[in-house]
Parts: sequence; structure tokens; C-alpha cells
Amino acid sequence: MAQISEAQVMQALKTVIDPDRGGDIVSLGMLSGLVVRDGHVAFSIEVDPKRGAQAEPLRHAAEKAVDALPGVLSVTAVLTAHRAAPQGAAQSHTHSHGGQHGHSHGHSHGGAPQGDPQKPLVPGVKAIVAVASGKGGVGKSTTSANLALALAANGLKVGLLDADIYGPSMPRMMGIAGRPNSPDGKRLEPMENFGIKVMSMGFLVAEDTPMIWRGPMVMSALQQMLRDVNWGTLDVLVVDMPPGTGDAQLTMAQQVPLAGAVIVSTPQDIALLDARKGLNMFRRVDVPVLGIIENMSYFCCPNCGHRTDIFSHGGARKEADDLGMEFLGEIPLHLSIRETSDQGHPIVVSQPDSEHAQVYRRIAMRLWEKIGGGTGGRAAPRIVVQ
Repeated sequence: MAQISEAQVMQALKTVIDPDRGGDIVSLGMLSGLVVRDGHVAFSIEVDPKRGAQAEPLRHAAEKAVDALPGVLSVTAVLTAHRAAPQGAAQSHTHSHGGQHGHSHGHSHGGAPQGDPQKPLVPGVKAIVAVASGKGGVGKSTTSANLALALAANGLKVGLLDADIYGPSMPRMMGIAGRPNSPDGKRLEPMENFGIKVMSMGFLVAEDTPMIWRGPMVMSALQQMLRDVNWGTLDVLVVDMPPGTGDAQLTMAQQVPLAGAVIVSTPQDIALLDARKGLNMFRRVDVPVLGIIENMSYFCCPNCGHRTDIFSHGGARKEADDLGMEFLGEIPLHLSIRETSDQGHPIVVSQPDSEHAQVYRRIAMRLWEKIGGGTGGRAAPRIVVQ
């Protein structure tokens, strides 16, 4: 299949005329954030905020023009509008993307999400669990990978979505190389290893390529990895969230009927402070917090067996008690956990009988119990900031 170039996309978009301004969207400087990678095209069209939904036909026309090019597998166009927020009012923004390969969505801080909140974004998936942290460096991705493998080891059909667009790590952790296929030219087949279906931005771009994207582009990418991937029938989809409480977290909380969230933290006070922010965000958007995991809980010397609480110890358990959350377990700072993850053979599959693998298995079993065995669905929550 011929590779599509940015120049070809730009040329196609020059045929799209904005009827309100009487020129093509490229010459008028309305195009921004163009990304062309392996047949997948994404871009933003900046419009006057007063036009709102009236600009929707323009977006559809742009998607149609690019989709007609040979070699294009998918097109995602979003409408963006820049304006100053009124004083004393909460900022809000709405954008849409859809057409042949997309759908519309919006979110407003202080309003209900647009679209049908009862419609699941990922048909065939019984339960979606987000693994989150308030800050980076707490071992969230390692925890996500091992929990997904532990759920599978417990007999479940599991998928793993790497939602960290800026720092995807699942290709390396899950020992997967290559790029996903798209037999029908519209939906991607997830990559797979150890019986787990995996999707990550890391499969679509080189490992050392920085993702310099605005918020709308990140949200579009997330929704494509959910909607335009053939996940099939899964008991659980584990989502490795990026750190913090930004656009990606709001998109997942608002657009996806999450069964719940797991908070990962290290024991020290500064990490717990950030973990509390993440926990409160999920509470605010009405997503159940399934519990807290204390990662890097302690260190045992492999030579003498002496235990050292490098990052303190027990802080996450106390935080869970104070907040009325369940404490799911503690995972030590151990060389084998780090080494197996870096080597692409996480400890749950490389050392399944080890004490550490059994800890992940127990936490996974408890999570499955807490989400009702995947039988209960939830509507996407309404986001309200008071």
C-alpha cells in the first residue's frame, strides 16, 4: 500500500472551501496539528467559537477529502475554537470528530457530556478498569501490566490499553514489536502477547519520537484506540492511565463507562498527596475507586534479607483507611520486578510461582470480585465542578 504524505493531505485539504470565509481551509490558516503516520491522519480545524456546530459540515468535508486519498486508513478531524473564558466562570470547551471514521464528543466543566451516555464506547468489553496515579514514577505501568497478566492467569479474557500518549511503555513491557494490522482499512487489530490484547501509541510511532500534541489531539487518539480497535470479547480491559488529572483522564472518565479505578502510590507523603488528587478526581466524576495499591512498599536485600523502608512504609494503607477506601495490597521494590518488566517478560508470566507474582494474582482476584465479575455496567458519568 502506498504511503500517504503530508503534502498529499495538504493538497487534498486545499479543495475544502469554508463557505463563511470564501477560501480553502489551508490558505485561510485554519489547519493545525496535522499528523500523518502509517496511513492514519489527524488534524484540527480552527473555527470561530460563535459558529459552533454550524461548522460540522466543514469538518465532514475535510475528512471526506482526505479519506479519498489512496493509502489512508483512518481520518480524525477535530474542530477547535480559542476564546478567553469569562471572568468568574469555569472554562469549557467542546470539540467534535467523526465522519466516516469518527464520532462526536464534548465535555464541559459544569455540564453533562454530549452524546448518548448509555452507549458503551467499547462493545464486547464487560468491564473497563483504569489504573491511575497522581504523579509519575510510582510504577503504575508495571502495576498495570502485571495486573492485566494476573487477571488473565486467573482465567479471564483481558485487554490492555496504554493510554499514556506522551510516554507509552507497554510495547517494551509486554515484549511486543511491530505495528498493528488493519485488514478492512478501518479498524486496527490489537497486538497480542501472553494471551493479552494490547494497544499503544508506541506501536504507531518510533520509540524515540516525541508526541507534541494539543489536548484535543490526545483525546482523539485515545478514543480511536478504544473505538477503532477490534478488541473483540473481553472480560476486562485494563487501562494504563497517564499520570495526573488532565485531558486524558477526563476523556476516559467522561466517555467510557468505567467499572472503577485503581490508585497506585508509593508510601511517601508527597506521592500520597498526589494520589489523593487522583482519587478525588475519580470521585468527583462518579467513578468508583476500587482501592489503593502501595508500590515500592519496602526493600529486602537479596543478599542478607535485611528490610529497608526506602520510601517509608504503610502510608498508602493509612491513606486508604482515612479515605474509606480498600487497601488492595503492597508490592515491594524488588530487582526481579524491575528486570522482568524491562525485558518484556513481567514477573507474573516469567516467575508465576514467585511471592511477588502471587501478590498481583491476589489483587487481581479481589478487583474482579469488586467489579461484580464484570456483570454490572455503568453509564458514563456526568462531570460537575462546584
